[in-house]
Amino acid sequence: MSVAFLAMLACSITLVAGFFGTLHPAFDSFSHFRVHLAVLMALCALPLLATTFRLQAVVALLFAVAAFATTLNTLPSLWPVQAAYEAKNEDRAIYKLLQMNLRYDNPTPKKVLSLIGRTNPDVITLDEVSAMWATELGYISSAYPYRILCPYPNGIFGVALLSRRPFAAGTEAHCERRGAMATAAVDFGGIDVDVAAIHLSWPWPREQYWQIGELREQLSALGETAIMAGDCNAVPWSAAVRRVASLGGLTVMPSAGPTWIHIKLPDFLRRFAGLPIDQVFSKGGVTIHSATRLEDTGSDHLPVMVEFSLRLAQQKPVDGHETATAAIARTGRTPG
Repeated sequence: MSVAFLAMLACSITLVAGFFGTLHPAFDSFSHFRVHLAVLMALCALPLLATTFRLQAVVALLFAVAAFATTLNTLPSLWPVQAAYEAKNEDRAIYKLLQMNLRYDNPTPKKVLSLIGRTNPDVITLDEVSAMWATELGYISSAYPYRILCPYPNGIFGVALLSRRPFAAGTEAHCERRGAMATAAVDFGGIDVDVAAIHLSWPWPREQYWQIGELREQLSALGETAIMAGDCNAVPWSAAVRRVASLGGLTVMPSAGPTWIHIKLPDFLRRFAGLPIDQVFSKGGVTIHSATRLEDTGSDHLPVMVEFSLRLAQQKPVDGHETATAAIARTGRTPG
């Protein structure tokens, strides 16, 4: 039983540390495993209820339940979260955004293209856009002529933004200097919305904390009405995601559920035991109605489809309405 007690104690220490992510990014790294640590701590505590450690076990169980409760909105398959989204308004057009981490070496790219063709999203935000994907995405250029591809220095972790709808006239899509974020103003039937794709690095001790600081200017430059999606490599309750939202004046969408787990593990484990690290943010006239995880397409991430609408108050005057007439595309030479 001493082993169970020591394991319970170790889980409690790391679980507590995760709540202090704003003090240091090292603490925030523990927050991403809050669900797993809470469950493991509870399992260690249960047999201790029949020992002299019962008081400590009861305290541990209560703490595990409280910690787990802070993550419930990321488990839609067990607890309905539809109430977290706003009901659709029949007077507004409904648009679709598809968020996908493609995986740079995806062995089944045609599954991705097939999913896009079947779901027909208005805009697509993509991560891990390698040189291979620059070629594959060219096959759907007629369906998504408005696009920007942003290469990452390692040639693997680039982002891309594809749109069926034109980029707003007089605007230019642009990449963050290291290819971690792509932004474009998209014309949704007369309403200009800043749409962004973002891909953050891994948490501390990797460069995520410093990278978010480098994205400060791009995040703060997002317009009054914006929607951003991407692989944040961070869970929605983490200090990292809250910091991104704060820098952009954004609201984090209630999670669609776990989206990532090691690619060699079964898909059902990803949906129930994975990490919810693909996030969607919005602000201004954007209203989120739903978020759904789609089928596996060969990546270690599940695609996320988001339905949203725009408040009519954001409509541009008719006499000032123009649309872009040509696609904006920017690609870069893949680093050697």
